[in-house]
Amino acid sequence: MSQMSAQTLPELRTSTSQLIRLVQDGTAPAPAAPAPGGRRILVVDADVGPGDSLVTQLRRYGHEPVAVQCGGQALQAHADADLVLLALELPDLDGLEVCRAIRAVSRVPVVIVTARQSELDCVLGLQAGADDYVTKPYGLRELMARIEAVMRRTHWQPAARRYIRRGRLHIDVDSREVTVDGSGVALTRKEFDLLCLLASHPDTVIPRKHLLKQVWGDSWSQRTVDTHVSSLRGKLGASGWIVTVRGVGFKLGAG
Repeated sequence: MSQMSAQTLPELRTSTSQLIRLVQDGTAPAPAAPAPGGRRILVVDADVGPGDSLVTQLRRYGHEPVAVQCGGQALQAHADADLVLLALELPDLDGLEVCRAIRAVSRVPVVIVTARQSELDCVLGLQAGADDYVTKPYGLRELMARIEAVMRRTHWQPAARRYIRRGRLHIDVDSREVTVDGSGVALTRKEFDLLCLLASHPDTVIPRKHLLKQVWGDSWSQRTVDTHVSSLRGKLGASGWIVTVRGVGFKLGAG
């Protein structure tokens, strides 16, 4: 079995939004194909390097580690990984921000590995989209077992392009594009997330609290939902696209 040396990608002095666009455009560099039976694991840690013990041990277990030290590098490199080991203490971006950015465009499994041991930190990590949360110090065999468990749960494969069609409303989930009667509708990120959630459950009334938790992470007032619903109705061209069920929440309408 061939082995790939751990790499450290050059530092990228680019904004997070620009890096996400690089990922979406497919312009991130592609490394060599993974070794048979091994996982290509992206290790994101300010203290890790090509000779780091974790990188060495991952290779001994048959995996192919790629080491980067900054969140910006992780956003560019994660597209070619089978799994991401993500530290939260990074020099350019907070690890939670990196996790959210990866989860916004990819289903690649993410395991947070950090010295932050509080229950709140763990909850925030899982809410940010991580598949598991491991605190330092940890046993190597435990980490390897968690990696395999996450891979078994996720069965990650590149997803087929996802569309949602509800009458005259078409949503391209992957490109985050919305059209009504063939005309494009420009939405903010939260407006799109709200519409996509409603459109994914067209016959279901979704409570306000659930919308807040799924779209905003429970960190905003219920009036936030009303404001975005009003904006969405205006942009979609008809109030009937989103139906208010008093005292409960909202559901997708017929326009």
